[in-house]
Amino acid sequence: MITRRSLLKTSTAAGLVGASGLAAPALAKGAKIKIGYVSPQSGPLAAFSEADRFILDGFAASEAGKNFEVIVKDSQSNPNRAADVASELIVDDGIDLMLVASTPETTNPVATTCEVEEVPCISTVAPWQPWFIGQQGNPGDPGSWERFNFSYHFFWGLEDIIAVFTAMWGQLDTNKSVGGLFPNDGDGNAWGDANVGFPPVLAEAGYSLSDPGRYQNLTDDFSAQINAFKQAQVEIVTGVPIPPDFTTFWTQAKQQGFVPKAASIGKAILFPQALEALGDAGHNLSSEVWWSPNHPFASSLTGQSAADLAAGFTAATGRQWTQPIGFVHALFEMAADVMGRVGDAGDSDAAAEAIAATDLASIVGRIAFDGAGLPPFAAANVAKTPLVGGQWRLRDGGGYDLVIVDNSTAPEIPTGGHMEPIS
Repeated sequence: MITRRSLLKTSTAAGLVGASGLAAPALAKGAKIKIGYVSPQSGPLAAFSEADRFILDGFAASEAGKNFEVIVKDSQSNPNRAADVASELIVDDGIDLMLVASTPETTNPVATTCEVEEVPCISTVAPWQPWFIGQQGNPGDPGSWERFNFSYHFFWGLEDIIAVFTAMWGQLDTNKSVGGLFPNDGDGNAWGDANVGFPPVLAEAGYSLSDPGRYQNLTDDFSAQINAFKQAQVEIVTGVPIPPDFTTFWTQAKQQGFVPKAASIGKAILFPQALEALGDAGHNLSSEVWWSPNHPFASSLTGQSAADLAAGFTAATGRQWTQPIGFVHALFEMAADVMGRVGDAGDSDAAAEAIAATDLASIVGRIAFDGAGLPPFAAANVAKTPLVGGQWRLRDGGGYDLVIVDNSTAPEIPTGGHMEPIS
């Protein structure tokens, strides 16, 4: 198949030594390997990219980073824009490798574009089911995976977050009545899916789920959801709203006298600023924890521990650490490791094969496309990373700390406390 990209690529020569210690891609004299990086740097998902500049500057300053040119594009939290800038990177800039992060609204259109153009792509910060289903794949159909030849994804899955959330809820005395906040987007449709989402697993575990249906992102009235939860005597709320929507929901819930014992929310309350927007009302809200300074992992690029990397971000920016720091850093660890095992930077097939063969000890844990915890036919395209659960605790004097309260699915990551009910 001849694509626009194949007409743009040129052959390369001369060799370098990669960060992995293996032969680096052959390069023309003075040339660098071109990486495209897409993330939502503006719009309602911009909090996911708060650490991008810190990570990009660190990569550029690293020994491995000197071999790369990184071209950055903003998806503006818009799937159409994400596809457009991916095409620009491929056609206009002639990139050798695409990196993309943060929610299916950005990862999916970029990965789909890369498949069409036969450009190797590594994505993260989206559960693997929304990443796959959002590209018209059926996780239970081996044939659906056969058309994924250039896009690879590392993160956790819905099975992991459900296990973490139910383990946290199991520490509390509740009536097991759960209310679902599922928006009409890639994440919400996957989380609420009757086959692969929360409903069948919660039912099997003895929970009842009140699902008022999909709502549009950036809605300004959650009265229908709040009333439905009250009628169902919901004591646990879960879901995957974007940050401004959860702020609206939680504020209105408080105003309307709805206070569950637990609210375990994906996406929206991953970031300290999201909690600060709630004032004191964020105390004991819970979420998944994909990465923290307490994770016992180190960078393959710099040797920094998770604690060192988080502290470096705070020293450079004056801001509290945030979870995407680890995974955006890991994307660039992947780039250095993968391209260090490819003889020709312009050989897309070789780069894709190198991604599939990855076995990397990274700042977010081991990344290996070995199929662990996945359907057998997903082994070549998805690598799972560990997940734990945490609660936001209000500090004396203001601000919040994220305390890990459940590590049942990843015991190597230490806890710092136990689940407490919202009061």
